[in-house]
Amino acid sequence: MNRAGCGRLAPSPTGPLHLGHARSFLAAWWSARAAGSRIVLRSEDLDATRCRREYEQQLLGDLAWLGLDWDGDLLRQSDDLAPYHAALDRLEAAGHAYACTCTRRQILEALDAPHAAGDELRYPGTCRGRYRDRREAERLTGIAAGLRLALPSGALTSVDRLRGPVSFCPEQECGDFLLLRRDGMISYQLAVVVDDARQGVDQVVRGDDLLPSAVRQERLYAALGLAVPAWYHLPLVLDAQGRRLSKRGGAESLADWRQAGRDPRELVGWCAQTLGLWRDPGPPPLRTPAEWLPEWDWSRVPLHSVVAPPLSGVATKDLA
Repeated sequence: MNRAGCGRLAPSPTGPLHLGHARSFLAAWWSARAAGSRIVLRSEDLDATRCRREYEQQLLGDLAWLGLDWDGDLLRQSDDLAPYHAALDRLEAAGHAYACTCTRRQILEALDAPHAAGDELRYPGTCRGRYRDRREAERLTGIAAGLRLALPSGALTSVDRLRGPVSFCPEQECGDFLLLRRDGMISYQLAVVVDDARQGVDQVVRGDDLLPSAVRQERLYAALGLAVPAWYHLPLVLDAQGRRLSKRGGAESLADWRQAGRDPRELVGWCAQTLGLWRDPGPPPLRTPAEWLPEWDWSRVPLHSVVAPPLSGVATKDLA
């Protein structure tokens, strides 16, 4: 691992980036650069049904438009699956993971209250202890087997650098979660742990909707004998109705801002203001991310969600 530390930008090319992405990526960039750390770029493109190369090219353009840079080449997950399969083999051989042949329908039929947290499907542990390994599961059932992480009972605690200790109960929220789907797709939870470790990432900045993932991923870090990064989970950017911004929800994208001919420094200034870099009552000045860098301070970041401005509504003042 690089002694100076390492942050990361890890977008998924499943659609246009929106303002919530911009704010998280700017915070990650400011945090890493302010600490004299490297920052790496990764395209999380393992979901072949949703990820597209044209979206990847668009997000690269969006990051450049914002004024962000990174160190080294882009790591594209789909280019090399070997590190994920090596981790899966280690977890299964050590008894941390087990084969699962359950279909979604079978899981739903086995549960009285399948959605324990939001839309998340809780796995009831049907296959836990049933098979010695994936090979036996597939031989006995004649179908492809997935792989799940065996979770302990009760609440798990993680330490977030913004919020302090946080506790969640994956046993009730999701149950033993998938590491490998039956169709062969590597799960997000496994891939992000493997990739952050192999890229030397020691600080992760992302939205607080992923706080529950921190305790789950820490189980994987421990099982694989890897160091846990420092977590920074930012409050979300919401739309005017108080809903989380999403690609599927039609949130205004960075591409919309670019096509409208807006100055990227307006959006950077809004992000700087909502992250505590600009505290004066007036609009923030037009500055690039690099020009805002001396103002970065995690202690200034507010712990409340913010509402995204409409495309026509951001006004910043050029104080240069």
